[in-house]
Amino acid sequence: MLPALDAHAPGVDATAETIPPTEARLQEIVFPDHANHLGTLFGGQALAWMDKAAFIAASRYARKTVVTARSEQVDFRLPIRQGQLVEVVARIVEVGRSSMQVEVELIAEDLLQGERELCTRGRFTMIALDGRGRPVQVPPLTPAVA
Repeated sequence: MLPALDAHAPGVDATAETIPPTEARLQEIVFPDHANHLGTLFGGQALAWMDKAAFIAASRYARKTVVTARSEQVDFRLPIRQGQLVEVVARIVEVGRSSMQVEVELIAEDLLQGERELCTRGRFTMIALDGRGRPVQVPPLTPAVA
């Protein structure tokens, strides 16, 4: 376990302790077991990576147990090919009492050329839970955070 940061130490951003993080980034590579018969990423695998990133973003923001309540409006714009790097970017964009709206993007990168393209975008609703599994309040999304 890493030692706690001293918020007053030189070079330490004191706001990092008080403003919850609103973004999570993951990177994956599309291997053959992630691809369909056309050599492109399975839609289900893309959704799993997106849900995982939404979970991490919401968990870090709320500092509570979270679950996925809904995935909606997932747009598969471009195929992601076997061998490409995929950056999954999840951002908290709206907060209710216990819910968090998380927008997630999949950006494919050709590792040899360096070209990047937004391929998939979706929105997930995550719910924070207390120790008994009931919805619990999360911090409001402040303009400084959004």
